[in-house]
Amino acid sequence: MAPRKIVVVFAHPDDAEFTMGGTIAKWVGEGAEVHYVVLTDGSAGNNDVGAKREDTAVTREREQRSAAAVLGVKSCTFLGFADGELELTLDLRKALAREVRRLKPDLLVGPDPTRYWVGDVYINHIDHRVAGEAVLACVMPDAPSRPQFPELLEEGCEPWSIAELWLMAENGETFIDIAATIETKLAALREHRSQDGGSSASEELVRTRARHFGERASCEYAEAFRTFRLQELPETSE
Repeated sequence: MAPRKIVVVFAHPDDAEFTMGGTIAKWVGEGAEVHYVVLTDGSAGNNDVGAKREDTAVTREREQRSAAAVLGVKSCTFLGFADGELELTLDLRKALAREVRRLKPDLLVGPDPTRYWVGDVYINHIDHRVAGEAVLACVMPDAPSRPQFPELLEEGCEPWSIAELWLMAENGETFIDIAATIETKLAALREHRSQDGGSSASEELVRTRARHFGERASCEYAEAFRTFRLQELPETSE
């Protein structure tokens, strides 16, 4: 049974769909309530000569909201930090803690902050690593500690302790079988048209990646996570 309320935190529009879109679709199908918190404005997502960051930001937010709708995500909040300039500041930590305290998730999901590269073919974007660090800081001490960011208390954002933490991790040992939802994942990625999300090369990359995790999980397609059970989830009457 999926946790009842899940917050997925990521740096850029399309990060969640690419990394764990199949899992999100599966959780939503099982009745979970999923919320997105996007840390940056996505404004550096166009490398064309003459591209304006403010125009790119508008496009990428629109695409992200469309992709979230395909997966059945309930809300999508943009914190608006500059794409490519994300730093683990107190402003970032407070902004994320505000959303987690407001939404009160059973499960918090974020990027793996220890992922610097994959093999000898990929160097991880620093924004992804900072996003992961911000998620860890939110788990302890930012969301649960009353003395941390007392101004949030004045806004009515009471402390909240996370029961489970999942990190999107290449070397994770928790696998979610997404054979039944990979087509939904691909449909969501197609909404990111400015990022070539619907190209045949992009879709083959997604399938290859999912097959790789599937081999490790003894299924056709999977997504991988590093998971932490920090406290027991409350019993439900459902």
